[in-house]
Amino acid sequence: MSKKKKAVSADLIMKLYDLRREATMREARNWYFTFNPTSAEELEKTMMDPQVGGYLRMVMSYWDMAATFVVHGAIDADMFNETAGEHIGVYAKIEPFIEELRTKWEMPDAFKNLEKVIYDKPGGKEQLEKSRAWMRSILEQTQGEQAGEAAA
Repeated sequence: MSKKKKAVSADLIMKLYDLRREATMREARNWYFTFNPTSAEELEKTMMDPQVGGYLRMVMSYWDMAATFVVHGAIDADMFNETAGEHIGVYAKIEPFIEELRTKWEMPDAFKNLEKVIYDKPGGKEQLEKSRAWMRSILEQTQGEQAGEAAA
């Protein structure tokens, strides 16, 4: 990759980073971290929720947009993968339901670029599974703490 292409990729990655720091996006990302959907129906219901639906749509569309830049060559995939990891956690939460959502929405390409960036990364599928397991352990720990507080 030429130095100019690297510089362009770096600039775009920094712009994506700046967007992630925007106040509403930061709130949305913080909320998404606590969101643990258990079904496609729950995802769809949450998307329409007047309080948090915008957060869900914002985070998912942001990372799919960023991945689209990578897939189409505007951002170098290696550079993107070395500087970002949040997209894997985002996708890990929707991946168990993605085929059902694509069918229900009649959108067979929904989140295909996000999926491609992760699956094309060496070890990407394994990292996706590790991310899902890590998030599951956090959820279980949080639920255990809440149960302990309720019993006290």
